Amino acid sequence: MTRLALITTLALCLSPPVLAQDTEAEPEEPGTERSLMEEGARMFLEGILREMEPALRDLEGMAGEIEPALRDFAQEMGPAFADLLGKVDDLSNYHMPEMLPNGDIIIRRKIPLEPETPGDPELDIEPGEEIEI
Repeated sequence: MTRLALITTLALCLSPPVLAQDTEAEPEEPGTERSLMEEGARMFLEGILREMEPALRDLEGMAGEIEPALRDFAQEMGPAFADLLGKVDDLSNYHMPEMLPNGDIIIRRKIPLEPETPGDPELDIEPGEEIEI
């Protein structure tokens, strides 16, 4: 999509002098002729725009077909995504996701949190207390 915007912008920048010309063939003043490079670039961009016109029409039609499905997806996944973002404090605290050989995807914290080790009620042991074996 970025290429399309670039091509359209270039075409619009180069085309105003073409549109401003009279339909009558008037001889150009000496020194005002376009260079071969300018003329070639203009012709190239006009050709690209002619070739892309059907694709742009198809893209517009496809966007109309996909829009309801995207709207439904956003309505269904929006709450789940908001819940997920509520569990993640700040994305800058995490490394990029990595995939393990078994297919699991993990996201590691850059600075690990201190583990919370409450006492085990079954053993009646306080945190940090030594156990005799």
